[in-house]
Amino acid sequence: MSRRTQIEALLMDEPRDTFLRYALAMEHISEKNLESALEVFADLQSEQPPYVPAFFMAGQQLTKLGRIDEARSVLRDGIEHARTQGDGHAAGEMSQFLASLGQLGN
Repeated sequence: MSRRTQIEALLMDEPRDTFLRYALAMEHISEKNLESALEVFADLQSEQPPYVPAFFMAGQQLTKLGRIDEARSVLRDGIEHARTQGDGHAAGEMSQFLASLGQLGN
């Protein structure tokens, strides 16, 4: 049984478990299924409160796909949510990554 299959089985019992959903997205990344990962990250971003690490990872995956403007938007939202939640470390990491995108085109 693959790791993704194991996570999916656990999610059958706990479908709203944030950590398991994040782990599923990370497995999609390791399997090169970036669009599937982005779907899971978008779901995590819509939680109340949003799951801040999902913004950073989504921004990185969007960058890999060449969707720079979308990455910038996700990162800006993530920075705002991180600050609102008092997570200065995450806000700083996303700010640095966002600044690095300044050189990249659309």
